[in-house]
Amino acid sequence: MTLRRFKQIDVFTQEALLGNPVAVVLDGEGLSDVVMQSFAKWTQLSETTFLLPPTAAGKAAGADYRLRIFTPGGELPFAGHPTLGSARAWLAGGGQPAQKNVLIQECGVGLIRLEAQNGRWAFAAPPSKKQAVPQDKLKAILEALGLEAHQVIDSQILNNGPEWWSFLLDSPDTVLALSPNHLALKQLGAKVGVAALYQDASPTDLGEASPEEGEHSLLISRSNREARAFTTQSNNKTTPENIGPHLEVRAFAAAIGILEDPVTGSLNASLAQWLVANGKMPPQYTAAQGTALGRQGRVFIQQDAHGQVWVGGDTVVCIEGHVALD
Repeated sequence: MTLRRFKQIDVFTQEALLGNPVAVVLDGEGLSDVVMQSFAKWTQLSETTFLLPPTAAGKAAGADYRLRIFTPGGELPFAGHPTLGSARAWLAGGGQPAQKNVLIQECGVGLIRLEAQNGRWAFAAPPSKKQAVPQDKLKAILEALGLEAHQVIDSQILNNGPEWWSFLLDSPDTVLALSPNHLALKQLGAKVGVAALYQDASPTDLGEASPEEGEHSLLISRSNREARAFTTQSNNKTTPENIGPHLEVRAFAAAIGILEDPVTGSLNASLAQWLVANGKMPPQYTAAQGTALGRQGRVFIQQDAHGQVWVGGDTVVCIEGHVALD
């Protein structure tokens, strides 16, 4: 058996064990699809990735490396937390990007650009396709989630590689109280994302204020509980990190062998494009995910002046070593 370098990275957290781990095999060349899938099934993490040299076309387009992403149930063309975690592993393993503070990842959906922003890496969210949830399946999905129709504010099927049946609910309490019928969701073949706004997250609450003034307004309006939990300040400037989450998110993916994903970059990327475009979220916000699992995932969303949504998160190296794979 060949010993291959291996790292396990916790993603969307500054503190180990509170985010979403991804297993990364740094030397993926020569492994078959069957071996990759078998190892991903064995790790039982939501995703396991394999780093490879870029293809000739990818290299010509500027790719630093190629990434293949597997869940216990199959391969994904793109996923967010594996993108950030694998980037951290590639850099920690000695990878040298062609451009300073920029990484270009080649994967199933094409090239993904990552940039160093505000002390963390963020990826440019790939375009998300939208379509209405079919009415003939809506009732069954809601029943599997344990939801009543009046608790759903909006819904959309979002697809940026992975497809998420996405529901905006009436409150974070509703999101956190869900106890889905995972077998029913698996039989329906749908990966489901649910989200709800915290009361002070509405763009209308920000008015025409500058981002700094808007964030300050959010800080003042946040409840005592949140103010106590998020009081860290940097250089006396209020930032999303110290005013707490604006959106609560959960992801259920029994269809691909994951009952609930702790923190999901692809879902948050699609949600951001949808909710910012329809005016329900401001161009910069922080999403919380994993709360119901005892995690403290934080996803940092920012839409730039060109309309590109960036999805950022902190990463922590938890395990380093070798894995025997042929």
